[in-house]
Amino acid sequence: MSGHSKWASIKHKKAIVDQRRGQHFTKLARAITVAARDGGGDPEMNAPLGNAVQKAKDASMPKDNIERAILKGTGAGADAAAFEEVVYEGYGPGGVALLIETLTDNRNRTAADMRHLLSKRGGTLGQPGSVAYLFNKRGVILVDAARYTEDDLLVAIEAGAEDLTTDDGIVEIVTDPKDLPAVRAALEEAGIELEGAEVTQQPTTRTTIDEETAEKLMRLIESLDENDDVNEVHANFDVPADVLERVAG
Repeated sequence: MSGHSKWASIKHKKAIVDQRRGQHFTKLARAITVAARDGGGDPEMNAPLGNAVQKAKDASMPKDNIERAILKGTGAGADAAAFEEVVYEGYGPGGVALLIETLTDNRNRTAADMRHLLSKRGGTLGQPGSVAYLFNKRGVILVDAARYTEDDLLVAIEAGAEDLTTDDGIVEIVTDPKDLPAVRAALEEAGIELEGAEVTQQPTTRTTIDEETAEKLMRLIESLDENDDVNEVHANFDVPADVLERVAG
């Protein structure tokens, strides 16, 4: 698992920096709108919407923007109706499995984009089901291990977390997706500062890659992230944290 939690932390910090670009807020708003369309506008009763709203808040998205996105989803807006969630599966450099979550209003365009970006950066687009079995949807909270020990974080277990592990300076707290809000709230109430918290696709097995391959993989993931239709990219790579920091910097 070396480096995987570190990558999640780096990705979270990159998202906060990326908020300065309009594209990031646009993606967050789109995710909120689709979640509200599919499950209603109450974040307390609609878990996907609650997760999307919390992710937007973590990125300092203005409250007005969040409320407008919810209203667009619960209304009769053509924008909301046009978008659908499509997951693409494939492989990156070194045989790393990739699960690419998109929100698109044109499946053909997005599929062509994914195929082009993967082939350009040393990957391939797979068939549905080719890698999805290698991931489980979990809630994941990250905490700085230099500031808190696992004993400090036992409040998370009491609130329903399933596991705590420390790796490369990061404590990773794993929950059932539905329990993530309660565990997060318990930690924040205890004064614990979080490095990140989200519902994600967690790998069940990981592929070990070297520094050269890791650099190629990071370039591919960045290219995918920059696509307007891509909402999230999950990968099952394993690389030492010091190598990851060099190639992700």
